[in-house]
Amino acid sequence: MTVTIVGAQLGDEGKGGIVDLFGEPADVVARYQGGDNAGHTVVHEGVEYKLSLVPSGAVRGKIGVLGNGCVVNPRTLFDELDTLADRDLDPDVRVARRAHVIFPYHRVLDGIEEDVKSETDDEVGTTGRGIGPTYEDKAGRRGLRIGDLTDEDVLRRKLEYVVPQKRALAEDVYGVDVGEKFDIDALFEEYREYGTRLADEDMLVNAGDFLADRLDAGDNIIFEGAQGTLIDIDHGNYPYVTSSNPTAGGAATGTGLGPDVIGGGEIIGIVKAYLSRVGSGPMPTELAGVEGDTPGYEGNAGEREETLATEIREAGGEYGTVTGRPRRVGWLDMPILRHATRASGFSGLAVNHIDTLAGFDELKIGHSYTLDGEEVLTVPATTGEWARCEPNLRTFEGWDDADWEAVAADGYDALPENAQTYLDYISDELDTPIYAVGVGPGREQSVVRERPFE
Repeated sequence: MTVTIVGAQLGDEGKGGIVDLFGEPADVVARYQGGDNAGHTVVHEGVEYKLSLVPSGAVRGKIGVLGNGCVVNPRTLFDELDTLADRDLDPDVRVARRAHVIFPYHRVLDGIEEDVKSETDDEVGTTGRGIGPTYEDKAGRRGLRIGDLTDEDVLRRKLEYVVPQKRALAEDVYGVDVGEKFDIDALFEEYREYGTRLADEDMLVNAGDFLADRLDAGDNIIFEGAQGTLIDIDHGNYPYVTSSNPTAGGAATGTGLGPDVIGGGEIIGIVKAYLSRVGSGPMPTELAGVEGDTPGYEGNAGEREETLATEIREAGGEYGTVTGRPRRVGWLDMPILRHATRASGFSGLAVNHIDTLAGFDELKIGHSYTLDGEEVLTVPATTGEWARCEPNLRTFEGWDDADWEAVAADGYDALPENAQTYLDYISDELDTPIYAVGVGPGREQSVVRERPFE
């Protein structure tokens, strides 16, 4: 059986924790897109692990696969594996030969382009990890794949073709001096060593064949997406997006398995009980900017919103796992969730951070938008239209703090009544059942209504 985990919003929904929650019966956890811009935090046996590339299941002894849809920075990969080894874990991680390689020059060019765009306030707000430039080279048919690192002749030839182009772009177009990050010999020596280690440690696979064989053998597989639906390059608020497909369709193209395999299993949308994001772009239900330092609830609506944003941000730990940047915060946005549900075909939902919202007298949800005088229930196709949307908010009564571990142990009916009303509204609007409710960071702090592998 397969279970696909998809972010239903703008990323940071807590996907890693849900992989961990549902992952015990799984034999394999496969990432199908993204790179080391995808931070996720997993708490296992009271220990917190912050990962950006290694699949979440690695801390529970599952086989991890980085699929062909991923872009892989070998430095990050081996740093994470070595760190986990230092913590007495021995993760079994395989890497698709068809996955593309992030090189240092990709990161340099990523930063240069963001700097240039910032001059006209057009920056995307990337993590600077070189993700976009690597996918650009993939689409431009000049990228290097992981499998290329094991063939010295191919590695040398491809570097000699692409690096002068990148150096010229940096120096001649942007006027930036470059160093060893654009030095062919240095890159060749470093990445040849990565290829040797990948081969020596038997990490290289044909992802499609490997995963198909595991399914044929009766294994359970979780397909883990990074980021979220509204930063999908096709279905998100372009250009403020990532450069791959976090939606469920990406699980097929990013692993080499057919859409019937993905659609034949469970597809679970991960929802944060409010909204957050790192980066630029419209966010109709946004409460306030990331500073949010106005004390108290007195004053005008803007000050109140800043206070609410600050309190939610602090209670929810809304800071990027990869960058540490404070996240923008807003009310839950139903048009986003309707869009995500259609795009991926969710069979179930997991709603996280219900505990974060405890203690507020009232909460709001963006039920719909008003665009050019008309009510719309889903996200418009263009970012310009989305930026003009005004949210139509519904008010919900808040709930008190609780002994959340006791609530998790006792089940859904133990949730505060107003929290149940809030959750039932989400489920009814999306016509999708809620499988789990996150009421804390640990696996034991989750209300589980349905276990997809059982």
